Amino acid sequence: MKILGNILWLLLGGILTAIEYFISSLVLIITIIGIPFGIQTLKLGMLALWPFGHSVTDNGNSSGCLSLIMNVIWIFAGGLAICLTHLAFGLILCITIIGIPFGRQHFKLAALSLAPFGKTIV
Repeated sequence: MKILGNILWLLLGGILTAIEYFISSLVLIITIIGIPFGIQTLKLGMLALWPFGHSVTDNGNSSGCLSLIMNVIWIFAGGLAICLTHLAFGLILCITIIGIPFGRQHFKLAALSLAPFGKTIV
């Protein structure tokens, strides 16, 4: 069932979201300062490519000072816009019964895109 959900996800726009994340990741990794942000965008892109069957958990150092500072910078550098986009898509998809699983995946991506530092995808 997860494989079918992931295939439908890719066909219904997941591939476009993942490509957008991967292009952003490459642009960020080109600069030295953007490397940590590019790695987080790459993590978001991998989850956007195949979201069903994955969960997001906090790792042990998620409440550290560096993670907090990086998450604050992330929010102001575009994380809030990404989060709001995923929330809008999630709400639109949850209007129909068939779209609820896809909306839930957008909500999962929204939570991760708001504060990706200190999170692990399992």
